[in-house]
Amino acid sequence: MGSFYSLRSREVLGLNGPLLFLGGGVRCGYGELVKVVSEGGEVRFGQVIQVDEDLVVVQVFEGCLGLSVPGTEVVFEREVFRVGLCEDLVGRTFDGRGRPIDGLGPVVPERLEPVVGSPMNPAQRVTPSDFIETGFSAVDLMNTLVKGQKLPVFAGGGLPAAEIAASMVLSSRVREGDFLVVLAAMGISSREAQFFQRRLSEEGASRFVFFLNLASDPASERLLTPRCALTVAEYFAFELGYDVLVILIDMLNYCEALREISAAREEVPGRRGYPGYLYSDLSTIYERAGCLKGRKGTLTQVPIVTMPADDMTHPVVDLTGYITEGQVVLSRRLHSAGVYPPIDVLPSLSRLMNKGIGRGKTFPEHRALADQLYACYAQAKDLERLVAVIGEEGLTEVERSYLRFGKAFEERFLSQRGRRSLEESVQAAWECLRILPKSELVKLPKHYLEARY
Repeated sequence: MGSFYSLRSREVLGLNGPLLFLGGGVRCGYGELVKVVSEGGEVRFGQVIQVDEDLVVVQVFEGCLGLSVPGTEVVFEREVFRVGLCEDLVGRTFDGRGRPIDGLGPVVPERLEPVVGSPMNPAQRVTPSDFIETGFSAVDLMNTLVKGQKLPVFAGGGLPAAEIAASMVLSSRVREGDFLVVLAAMGISSREAQFFQRRLSEEGASRFVFFLNLASDPASERLLTPRCALTVAEYFAFELGYDVLVILIDMLNYCEALREISAAREEVPGRRGYPGYLYSDLSTIYERAGCLKGRKGTLTQVPIVTMPADDMTHPVVDLTGYITEGQVVLSRRLHSAGVYPPIDVLPSLSRLMNKGIGRGKTFPEHRALADQLYACYAQAKDLERLVAVIGEEGLTEVERSYLRFGKAFEERFLSQRGRRSLEESVQAAWECLRILPKSELVKLPKHYLEARY
């Protein structure tokens, strides 16, 4: 990329965190790349994030620590931030800006693409119609993940969200066709990064692309990480025909970086200090999932969001729920009881589940079996609360069977240490349902009940 022109230090107005402020009248465009050269000759890179008549704001990827207003030169490029694309990206690990960090040498891209992506034409979107098997019974049988869907995981602090993300990378699969997982980790600790790298290497995973941004990395780089990952995912999905699953962990860290940069720009804060455009910004990430008419591949997203203080009304969690199609909620109670994965199925939901299950996709009675499990487990939890008040002595034998079902459901169905196929999940479900009298299973078709009970 050749330089277009440069601004000398006299035109740099100030520095604040990762932001560099320039005077107005600069010929530049929104999203344009810049080089920031310190007085000692150190070169850093940045991006224009605001252009006004009297002010230009540059977001410096490496931060402004060590820079000074006198002696700083800004060189503008006639280019936006791009990421290299080619099939050799599979099995590689990159930093938040798409630079290899796995020691396997550079990647020679076939071409460079802007990380902002291309908006999907709504008229070209196709309704999702097939499922992705994650290996988790609570998801595959009761909250099925469908190709092209956005299904977030809401986790409280300290719950095993990283373990679930790693398991999805290793165990997710589709019935036919090429499958790829793109994992984008934002603002995670070094310990979590080592955990991901160790799991991927120990399990021999190869069909993945890993983008890694550590908590010690610049906040501005954190904003690029999901966009780099999604640009790579779009290439494999819509040009090479892969079914791509993108796992984003942790979207709370992404939003915290957005809030930090918004505060440095002295913008008027919205809810809990987050910028007022948080919803629009998140939509530019989440809405890149989907299926396109005439394209073989699909792009599915599983964003993982930490809930501060287990608060589902937190702005990041709340807005994510508005944009996406359902949620999978992790339970602190189940985690304390030793259940893994600690998925609480009652507040969980997959709004596109019916599009990906049924005859020709899974099995005809899938919906009925899921409904029966929901109804029985909800009844068991209601009875548990009743027993806490009046004791178990006042319950009928049928009600006691519901209590036994609830315990078995958590221990035998929800809890699993290895991957389960969909059929194995069905078998685990029936092991629990047989605890109840046949007359209680009213949501199941008679022929299916006779065959399985």
